[in-house]
Amino acid sequence: MSISSMTGFARSDGAAEGLAWAWEARSVNGRGLDVRLRLPPGFDAIEPSVREAVAKRFSRGNVSLNLALEKQLVSSVVRLNEQVLADVLKAAQRIAEITGGTVPDTATLMAAKGVLESAEATSEDSAVRAARERLLVSSLETALDSLTASRRAEGGRLAEIIHDRITEIEKLVAEVRLSPSRQPQAIRERLAEQVGRLLEGNGAFDRDRLHQEAVLMTTRADVEEELSRLQAHVSAAREILVEPGAVGRKLDFLAQEFNREANTLCSKANAVDITRLGLQLKAVIDQLREQVQNVE
Repeated sequence: MSISSMTGFARSDGAAEGLAWAWEARSVNGRGLDVRLRLPPGFDAIEPSVREAVAKRFSRGNVSLNLALEKQLVSSVVRLNEQVLADVLKAAQRIAEITGGTVPDTATLMAAKGVLESAEATSEDSAVRAARERLLVSSLETALDSLTASRRAEGGRLAEIIHDRITEIEKLVAEVRLSPSRQPQAIRERLAEQVGRLLEGNGAFDRDRLHQEAVLMTTRADVEEELSRLQAHVSAAREILVEPGAVGRKLDFLAQEFNREANTLCSKANAVDITRLGLQLKAVIDQLREQVQNVE
């Protein structure tokens, strides 16, 4: 079975040009495709590529993406601030004149604050930034591929549950179809009992009207049409389960049709066992609908 769930989680990491990052991708149920994106300031340029990558892989679900960044230690260069050095040297010479001491040696001067400064060895230009953004999007695609796998794995588990519910529905439909209360003799006996109650104490009852009422009761007691539709829905559900692509909406619609027929069956039931089976059928259909809500 090839269905996918809308629930999943994935993560991918990467590093380049003194920057480390981590993508986290989460997905939950949704009527359509809704992408919620959290990017650090200054990285809005990758948003269109991110949304395009999501849309290529998914058709439904609320997908949340978060990009976390961390600067790494990078190589640096040491630069002499000659102005600061001149000021420090001038002050040192004046102090030596006043105190009669000696001028500090080179090592001491180098240790003075501001004399030596460090700067990053590379400055970021547009080409470097563009390359890094491509790496970020590539890393995201790795996370999305993992999310796809996660949703498919969950979909496999969902398919088994849905298949079991469909099998239960089919068994209950068969039980209703074979119910002794649906046999002609049982229907005649119930009909005779109902007619007898109608005629009690009223011998002048309109015979034509009685015939019409009897036909109406018989028609309402016939649930063969509902059973046939339920069985057809069972066959359709099994076909949908093996279809490629997103089938969640089809299954959701079919679950509603299951429920419609079960409601009609229960409303027409005029025997205790049919009512009992109809209620069991509705309970299983509710379980089916709950699981179908998770299918992409």
